[in-house]
Amino acid sequence: MSGQGLTGLSPWSRRLVAVGVLVWCLITVFPLYWVVVTAFKTPPGVVGGPTYLPFIDFTPTLQPFTDLYQGIRGEFFHTFLNSTIVGLSAAAIATAIGAMAAYALVRFEFRVRLGAGLVFFLLALGGYLLFNATFGFTRPQALLLAFPIALIAAVVANRLPLPGPILGNEDILFWFVSQRMFPPIVTAFALYLLYSEIGRLGFQLIDSFVGLTLCYVAFSLPIVVWLMRDFFEAVPIEVEEAAMVDNVPSWRIFFGIVVPMSMNGLLATFMITLAFVWNEFLFALFLTNSRWQTLPILVAGQNSQRGDEWWAISAAALVAIVPMMIMAGLLSRMMRSGLLLGAIK
Repeated sequence: MSGQGLTGLSPWSRRLVAVGVLVWCLITVFPLYWVVVTAFKTPPGVVGGPTYLPFIDFTPTLQPFTDLYQGIRGEFFHTFLNSTIVGLSAAAIATAIGAMAAYALVRFEFRVRLGAGLVFFLLALGGYLLFNATFGFTRPQALLLAFPIALIAAVVANRLPLPGPILGNEDILFWFVSQRMFPPIVTAFALYLLYSEIGRLGFQLIDSFVGLTLCYVAFSLPIVVWLMRDFFEAVPIEVEEAAMVDNVPSWRIFFGIVVPMSMNGLLATFMITLAFVWNEFLFALFLTNSRWQTLPILVAGQNSQRGDEWWAISAAALVAIVPMMIMAGLLSRMMRSGLLLGAIK
């Protein structure tokens, strides 16, 4: 509720809203507080009883952080470096590709015939079965042959007057966003099978930087397209039209005019994408073993034969949270201006 909306409330209503906001803040902050307190406790302090006030009812210790530094419970810093490299790479690539896709959806009109989509589906599936079952190609080889043929045929078919509905930009945008509606476990399992098949050709994607980054780029693109579309719609088209009058190429209009004017939105989208990738657990669990394991997997694995060691889990979780908090603090002004003010002045 905005400040202007609160002015119409009675004093008691304002107090009630303030109490509600305070309670909500306490509920959201309390898990973080619990993690911080537990990370500085000794094992007897964690299992011995409900002690919550540092320096008052228990003696803080840095032993959980020392164990992390010494790698007693896994190669924490190697995993931290993996998360940083994969997160930054995937967020940067997804933001770049998604921004171009979103700009195209805003400035250019697309007309996709549903019949062309059916042609692609039938040729891709039929071609895969034909190459695999009849001609004896392996499954990856059959996929690599069938999909380009189906794509070329679908592009040609889209130019023909096929019967059926024609899908526009809004339908394409909905298709992008609908990718996030699938249960992630279905996508993760299918991706694992695909990576396994590609690995048989000699190109290892499971437990590799390329495989995990490609997965996160695909996982993040719908959100990037969805967010950046609104930012680009706020860019005044008169500026681009003036550049077109001066015969400025389209790529220079995008990179030289649109991108600088949308920089706040791009940074905000990059930040949100990085947060999604940094915290993602399921794909990393399926697609990594040891070399490219990320922080959520390491944190979830901080247990031993004696059970969950919450002091170690809390210390690892706290270190994993800190980079996101620092980045959010550094970019908070840009995120506010980008998300709440429309990104364009």
